[in-house]
Amino acid sequence: MTDVLAQLHEVLEARKNADPESSYVASLHAKGLNKILEKVGEESVETLLAAKDAALNGDTSELIYETADLWFHSLVMLSHLGESHEAVLNELARRFDLSGLEEKASRNK
Repeated sequence: MTDVLAQLHEVLEARKNADPESSYVASLHAKGLNKILEKVGEESVETLLAAKDAALNGDTSELIYETADLWFHSLVMLSHLGESHEAVLNELARRFDLSGLEEKASRNK
């Protein structure tokens, strides 16, 4: 999994400053953070709707597709802000020794 994320990170970084006419990622960066956030929000809603549909019909294929879109656009957002998937993976790894309730409580301090 991390190999795929690392490869995708390399592609996103390479396309960050590419010609917006020839690269979707470059066009998002050229339009700025608000456009990227709009896409993350749009993909979030589509993922939620796909999850509801999957719960009703048992078919998760659309949920997987939309989750991939959400992850992709989240990675573009991170890239735009100078971060990568590694920071998120490190944060998830840090949480392994915490219960979910302890982690949530630590944010309220």
